[in-house]
Amino acid sequence: MTPRPTSHSTPVYSTDQGRLCPGCGQGRDRCTCPKTAQTPAGDGVVRIARQTKGRKGKGVCLITGLPLPPEALEALARELKQRCGCGGTVKDGVIEIQGENRELLAEVLKKRGYTVKLAGG
Repeated sequence: MTPRPTSHSTPVYSTDQGRLCPGCGQGRDRCTCPKTAQTPAGDGVVRIARQTKGRKGKGVCLITGLPLPPEALEALARELKQRCGCGGTVKDGVIEIQGENRELLAEVLKKRGYTVKLAGG
């Protein structure tokens, strides 16, 4: 039995280093690959939806369609939370703001130059 070429097998975990980067093969904390954050592709419209499902009746506003890298999303979420005076988070490229603040959020985002639509009920 002949061994496989090493170009086809890449280790993903090491007991010494933990998870390994698939690009450079180093531990995640010592990765030397350039960090390229990809922005999500969309239709250019920011949608603000209201959702209560799975939140025990508490309403949140979901802001989707923002073409920003993760760091900029975090900064924008922080600004929006301060403007609304409530909590929130960023999950999977979606900003979640607690409470019913869709009109205020739409106004702030329009001032920043985004095309905004109120989605859902």
